[in-house]
Amino acid sequence: MPRVRKFAISSLFLSTGMSVFGAGPTAPSLQHHLFGLPVSNAVVTGLLFTLIFVIFIRWLVGRPSLVPTRGQAVFESMLESLKEIFEPIVGKKAMPAAFPVLVCLFLFILLHNWSGLLPFVGTVGWEDAGGHFVPLLRPPTSDANGTLALALVSFGAWLIIIFKYAGPAVIWHDLFGNKAEKGSLPGPMYAFLSVIFLMVGVIEIVSILIRPATLTARLFGNVYGGETLLHETGFVFVFYFLEIIVGFVQAFVFTLLSAVYIGLMCNHGDDHHHAEDKESAHGH
Repeated sequence: MPRVRKFAISSLFLSTGMSVFGAGPTAPSLQHHLFGLPVSNAVVTGLLFTLIFVIFIRWLVGRPSLVPTRGQAVFESMLESLKEIFEPIVGKKAMPAAFPVLVCLFLFILLHNWSGLLPFVGTVGWEDAGGHFVPLLRPPTSDANGTLALALVSFGAWLIIIFKYAGPAVIWHDLFGNKAEKGSLPGPMYAFLSVIFLMVGVIEIVSILIRPATLTARLFGNVYGGETLLHETGFVFVFYFLEIIVGFVQAFVFTLLSAVYIGLMCNHGDDHHHAEDKESAHGH
Protein backbone atom coordinates (compact mmCIF):
# COMPACT_ATOMS: atom_id res chain seq x y z
CA MET A 1 0.00 0.00 0.00
CA PRO A 2 1.88 3.11 -1.20
CA ARG A 3 0.31 5.50 1.32
CA VAL A 4 1.36 3.31 4.27
CA ARG A 5 4.87 3.00 2.87
CA LYS A 6 5.14 6.78 2.37
CA PHE A 7 3.96 7.36 5.93
CA ALA A 8 6.51 4.91 7.36
CA ILE A 9 9.43 6.46 5.46
CA SER A 10 8.35 10.03 6.23
CA SER A 11 7.84 9.31 9.94
CA LEU A 12 11.30 7.81 10.36
CA PHE A 13 12.75 10.77 8.40
CA LEU A 14 11.09 13.24 10.78
CA SER A 15 12.41 11.38 13.82
CA THR A 16 15.94 11.17 12.45
CA GLY A 17 15.84 14.81 11.37
CA MET A 18 15.34 15.95 14.94
CA SER A 19 18.83 14.76 15.88
CA VAL A 20 20.32 17.68 13.95
CA PHE A 21 18.77 20.02 16.53
CA GLY A 22 19.41 17.79 19.53
CA ALA A 23 21.43 20.34 21.49
CA GLY A 24 20.41 23.68 22.89
CA PRO A 25 19.38 25.53 26.03
CA THR A 26 16.15 23.56 26.40
CA ALA A 27 17.64 20.21 25.40
CA PRO A 28 18.00 17.46 28.03
CA SER A 29 21.38 16.72 29.60
CA LEU A 30 21.63 13.22 28.18
CA GLN A 31 23.69 13.62 25.00
CA HIS A 32 25.47 11.11 22.76
CA HIS A 33 26.67 11.28 19.19
CA LEU A 34 25.83 8.99 16.31
CA PHE A 35 27.54 9.55 12.95
CA GLY A 36 28.56 12.98 14.19
CA LEU A 37 25.01 14.03 15.08
CA PRO A 38 23.92 14.77 18.67
CA VAL A 39 21.40 12.28 19.99
CA SER A 40 19.39 13.16 23.10
CA ASN A 41 16.73 11.27 25.03
CA ALA A 42 14.10 13.22 23.08
CA VAL A 43 15.53 11.86 19.84
CA VAL A 44 15.64 8.33 21.27
CA THR A 45 11.98 8.67 22.28
CA GLY A 46 11.08 9.94 18.83
CA LEU A 47 12.77 7.06 17.05
CA LEU A 48 11.47 4.44 19.48
CA PHE A 49 7.81 5.49 19.47
CA THR A 50 7.80 6.14 15.72
CA LEU A 51 9.23 2.70 15.02
CA ILE A 52 6.65 1.07 17.31
CA PHE A 53 3.85 3.04 15.64
CA VAL A 54 4.99 2.17 12.12
CA ILE A 55 5.21 -1.54 13.06
CA PHE A 56 1.72 -1.33 14.58
CA ILE A 57 0.29 0.27 11.41
CA ARG A 58 1.94 -2.36 9.23
CA TRP A 59 0.49 -5.07 11.47
CA LEU A 60 -2.94 -3.43 11.46
CA VAL A 61 -3.06 -3.05 7.68
CA GLY A 62 -1.41 -6.36 6.89
CA ARG A 63 -0.87 -7.17 3.24
CA PRO A 64 -2.80 -4.52 1.26
CA SER A 65 -5.52 -5.88 -0.99
CA LEU A 66 -8.35 -4.62 -3.19
CA VAL A 67 -10.80 -6.08 -0.70
CA PRO A 68 -9.55 -4.35 2.47
CA THR A 69 -9.19 -6.12 5.77
CA ARG A 70 -10.77 -4.55 8.84
CA GLY A 71 -7.48 -2.92 9.86
CA GLN A 72 -6.83 -1.62 6.34
CA ALA A 73 -10.36 -0.23 6.17
CA VAL A 74 -9.89 1.60 9.49
CA PHE A 75 -6.61 3.16 8.40
CA GLU A 76 -7.93 4.12 4.96
CA SER A 77 -11.03 5.65 6.54
CA MET A 78 -8.79 7.82 8.72
CA LEU A 79 -6.80 8.90 5.67
CA GLU A 80 -9.98 9.72 3.75
CA SER A 81 -11.27 11.81 6.66
CA LEU A 82 -8.04 13.80 6.75
CA LYS A 83 -8.15 14.19 2.98
CA GLU A 84 -11.65 15.67 3.16
CA ILE A 85 -10.38 18.22 5.67
CA PHE A 86 -7.19 19.26 3.88
CA GLU A 87 -8.14 19.08 0.19
CA PRO A 88 -10.43 22.17 0.18
CA ILE A 89 -7.63 24.11 1.89
CA VAL A 90 -4.67 22.96 -0.17
CA GLY A 91 -6.45 22.58 -3.51
CA LYS A 92 -6.75 19.55 -5.78
CA LYS A 93 -3.66 20.47 -7.80
CA ALA A 94 -1.19 20.42 -4.91
CA MET A 95 -2.98 17.76 -2.86
CA PRO A 96 -1.04 14.71 -4.19
CA ALA A 97 2.25 16.21 -2.98
CA ALA A 98 0.97 17.94 0.15
CA PHE A 99 -1.20 15.17 1.57
CA PRO A 100 1.58 12.69 2.56
CA VAL A 101 3.47 15.50 4.29
CA LEU A 102 0.40 16.76 6.16
CA VAL A 103 -0.68 13.28 7.27
CA CYS A 104 2.81 12.48 8.45
CA LEU A 105 3.11 15.75 10.39
CA PHE A 106 -0.28 15.28 12.05
CA LEU A 107 0.23 11.66 13.11
CA PHE A 108 3.85 12.22 14.13
CA ILE A 109 3.07 15.24 16.31
CA LEU A 110 -0.05 13.62 17.79
CA LEU A 111 1.85 10.44 18.65
CA HIS A 112 4.66 12.28 20.40
CA ASN A 113 2.37 14.77 22.13
CA TRP A 114 0.55 11.83 23.67
CA SER A 115 3.78 9.93 24.43
CA GLY A 116 4.36 12.38 27.28
CA LEU A 117 1.16 11.16 28.93
CA LEU A 118 2.69 7.74 29.62
CA PRO A 119 3.81 7.49 33.27
CA PHE A 120 7.36 6.30 32.50
CA VAL A 121 8.11 9.04 29.94
CA GLY A 122 9.79 11.98 31.66
CA THR A 123 9.54 10.42 35.12
CA VAL A 124 12.04 7.55 34.98
CA GLY A 125 15.69 8.60 35.08
CA TRP A 126 18.51 9.61 37.37
CA GLU A 127 20.27 12.64 38.85
CA ASP A 128 23.43 13.97 37.24
CA ALA A 129 26.51 15.25 39.06
CA GLY A 130 24.84 18.62 39.56
CA GLY A 131 21.76 17.11 41.19
CA HIS A 132 19.51 17.73 38.17
CA PHE A 133 17.05 15.04 37.16
CA VAL A 134 17.78 13.51 33.75
CA PRO A 135 14.81 11.56 32.30
CA LEU A 136 15.53 8.42 30.34
CA LEU A 137 12.82 9.29 27.81
CA ARG A 138 11.37 12.68 26.94
CA PRO A 139 8.64 13.66 24.45
CA PRO A 140 10.29 15.12 21.33
CA THR A 141 7.66 17.85 21.05
CA SER A 142 8.47 19.06 24.57
CA ASP A 143 11.98 19.88 23.32
CA ALA A 144 12.28 23.16 21.40
CA ASN A 145 14.85 21.54 19.12
CA GLY A 146 12.33 18.90 18.10
CA THR A 147 9.57 21.39 17.35
CA LEU A 148 12.05 23.54 15.41
CA ALA A 149 12.95 20.53 13.27
CA LEU A 150 9.26 19.90 12.58
CA ALA A 151 8.71 23.55 11.67
CA LEU A 152 11.65 23.50 9.26
CA VAL A 153 10.37 20.30 7.64
CA SER A 154 6.99 22.00 7.18
CA PHE A 155 8.62 25.15 5.79
CA GLY A 156 10.85 23.19 3.41
CA ALA A 157 7.90 21.17 2.11
CA TRP A 158 5.96 24.43 1.63
CA LEU A 159 8.74 25.90 -0.50
CA ILE A 160 9.03 22.81 -2.70
CA ILE A 161 5.28 22.45 -3.20
CA ILE A 162 4.52 26.10 -4.02
CA PHE A 163 7.35 26.35 -6.55
CA LYS A 164 6.24 23.11 -8.20
CA TYR A 165 2.48 23.69 -8.28
CA ALA A 166 2.15 27.50 -8.23
CA GLY A 167 5.35 28.58 -9.96
CA PRO A 168 7.51 31.71 -9.62
CA ALA A 169 5.13 33.92 -11.62
CA VAL A 170 2.12 33.15 -9.42
CA ILE A 171 4.21 33.49 -6.27
CA TRP A 172 5.55 36.88 -7.37
CA HIS A 173 2.06 38.15 -8.26
CA ASP A 174 0.64 36.77 -5.01
CA LEU A 175 3.25 38.60 -2.97
CA PHE A 176 3.91 41.82 -4.89
CA GLY A 177 1.48 42.01 -7.80
CA ASN A 178 -1.27 44.59 -8.14
CA LYS A 179 -4.54 42.80 -7.43
CA ALA A 180 -6.70 45.47 -9.15
CA GLU A 181 -7.84 45.23 -12.75
CA LYS A 182 -5.61 47.49 -14.83
CA GLY A 183 -8.38 48.89 -17.00
CA SER A 184 -10.76 49.55 -14.11
CA LEU A 185 -8.68 52.34 -12.53
CA PRO A 186 -7.01 55.53 -13.76
CA GLY A 187 -3.30 55.19 -14.50
CA PRO A 188 -2.01 57.19 -11.48
CA MET A 189 -4.29 55.31 -9.08
CA TYR A 190 -3.18 51.97 -10.49
CA ALA A 191 0.49 52.97 -10.13
CA PHE A 192 -0.12 54.10 -6.54
CA LEU A 193 -1.76 50.77 -5.73
CA SER A 194 1.20 48.95 -7.27
CA VAL A 195 3.52 50.69 -4.80
CA ILE A 196 1.19 49.82 -1.91
CA PHE A 197 1.04 46.15 -2.91
CA LEU A 198 4.82 46.10 -3.23
CA MET A 199 5.18 47.37 0.34
CA VAL A 200 2.59 44.86 1.55
CA GLY A 201 4.60 42.14 -0.19
CA VAL A 202 7.72 43.09 1.74
CA ILE A 203 5.75 42.79 5.00
CA GLU A 204 4.40 39.44 3.82
CA ILE A 205 7.96 38.19 3.19
CA VAL A 206 8.86 39.05 6.78
CA SER A 207 5.80 37.19 8.08
CA ILE A 208 6.75 34.16 5.94
CA LEU A 209 10.30 34.11 7.29
CA ILE A 210 9.12 34.04 10.91
CA ARG A 211 6.66 31.18 10.32
CA PRO A 212 9.13 28.50 11.49
CA ALA A 213 9.67 30.46 14.72
CA THR A 214 5.93 30.86 15.38
CA LEU A 215 5.19 27.19 14.62
CA THR A 216 8.06 26.16 16.90
CA ALA A 217 7.04 28.38 19.80
CA ARG A 218 3.34 27.48 19.64
CA LEU A 219 3.88 23.72 19.69
CA PHE A 220 6.77 23.73 22.15
CA GLY A 221 5.10 26.11 24.62
CA ASN A 222 1.87 24.13 24.85
CA VAL A 223 3.44 20.67 25.05
CA TYR A 224 6.28 21.64 27.41
CA GLY A 225 3.84 23.53 29.65
CA GLY A 226 1.49 20.54 29.75
CA GLU A 227 4.32 18.13 30.53
CA THR A 228 5.51 20.33 33.39
CA LEU A 229 1.97 20.67 34.74
CA LEU A 230 1.42 16.91 34.78
CA HIS A 231 4.71 16.19 36.54
CA GLU A 232 4.19 18.90 39.13
CA THR A 233 0.62 17.78 39.93
CA GLY A 234 1.36 14.06 39.92
CA PHE A 235 -0.76 13.22 36.84
CA VAL A 236 -4.07 14.49 38.25
CA PHE A 237 -6.92 13.04 36.16
CA VAL A 238 -8.43 16.42 35.22
CA PHE A 239 -5.14 17.74 33.85
CA TYR A 240 -4.37 14.39 32.23
CA PHE A 241 -7.65 14.50 30.31
CA LEU A 242 -7.01 18.14 29.41
CA GLU A 243 -3.59 17.27 27.98
CA ILE A 244 -5.14 14.56 25.79
CA ILE A 245 -7.28 17.28 24.20
CA VAL A 246 -4.40 19.78 24.03
CA GLY A 247 -2.14 17.19 22.40
CA PHE A 248 -4.70 16.56 19.67
CA VAL A 249 -5.51 20.26 19.15
CA GLN A 250 -1.85 21.28 18.85
CA ALA A 251 -1.13 18.53 16.32
CA PHE A 252 -4.17 19.57 14.30
CA VAL A 253 -3.38 23.31 14.48
CA PHE A 254 0.24 22.76 13.39
CA THR A 255 -0.88 20.66 10.42
CA LEU A 256 -3.77 22.96 9.56
CA LEU A 257 -1.49 26.00 9.46
CA SER A 258 0.92 24.09 7.21
CA ALA A 259 -2.01 23.31 4.89
CA VAL A 260 -3.21 26.93 4.91
CA TYR A 261 0.26 28.22 3.98
CA ILE A 262 0.30 25.87 0.97
CA GLY A 263 -3.27 26.71 -0.01
CA LEU A 264 -2.64 30.46 0.06
CA MET A 265 -0.24 30.02 -2.86
CA CYS A 266 -1.56 26.95 -4.67
CA ASN A 267 -5.33 26.98 -4.21
CA HIS A 268 -6.22 29.75 -6.69
CA GLY A 269 -7.30 28.02 -9.85
CA ASP A 270 -9.53 25.15 -8.65
CA ASP A 271 -12.74 27.18 -8.44
CA HIS A 272 -11.97 28.96 -11.71
CA HIS A 273 -11.33 25.72 -13.57
CA HIS A 274 -14.42 24.17 -12.03
CA ALA A 275 -16.54 27.07 -13.28
CA GLU A 276 -15.00 26.76 -16.75
CA ASP A 277 -15.78 23.03 -16.80
CA LYS A 278 -19.40 23.71 -15.86
CA GLU A 279 -19.74 26.35 -18.58
CA SER A 280 -18.20 23.98 -21.12
CA ALA A 281 -20.59 21.22 -20.07
CA HIS A 282 -23.57 23.55 -20.43
CA GLY A 283 -22.32 24.63 -23.85
CA HIS A 284 -22.26 21.04 -25.04
